[in-house]
Amino acid sequence: MSQANTLPQGGLKQWWLKWRFHLNILLILIPLGFMPKYFADASLFRGDSGLGANIVKDIQVGRWHLDLAELRDEPPRADGPAGDFKTFNAALCATCTEGVKAIYLRIGKPRSLRAAGTIFFGAPARMVTNLPIPPRTRPDADIWITVEGWDGKLYQASVPLAKASPATAAWLEKQGGNK
Repeated sequence: MSQANTLPQGGLKQWWLKWRFHLNILLILIPLGFMPKYFADASLFRGDSGLGANIVKDIQVGRWHLDLAELRDEPPRADGPAGDFKTFNAALCATCTEGVKAIYLRIGKPRSLRAAGTIFFGAPARMVTNLPIPPRTRPDADIWITVEGWDGKLYQASVPLAKASPATAAWLEKQGGNK
């Protein structure tokens, strides 16, 4: 039995015994480097730091006013076979939440309610949608906001894509005819 205690230790075991404390400290410090982005994103999702980037304020759609902003000031991201998407946030004004049944967002003017675009979801003070960017979108296109009221009427307004999302317009300009 005494021979088992006198066997020489391998190099890896000695290295581990010497450096395990330092490696454990490193495992704690690495996630701390990602904390500022985590807290910034959490604040954005809670609404504490506004709607996002490039806020277009006071867009009048019928009798309602809303603010529109892209979540992040970056080009659209490809989410698989569905194509490229851009996340937008919207907020109705505090006094004009009555009478709104649904709010839609689309690139290009909708032909009907069936083609109104993606629907916003969430509380009236912080709604979100993922807007698909069609393959042949021009950088000078407009984003159309459609509000459906409980009275059954549709109200529309448009905002230039370059104003609502300069990063997307620059990305489309760079894409050119490649899509």
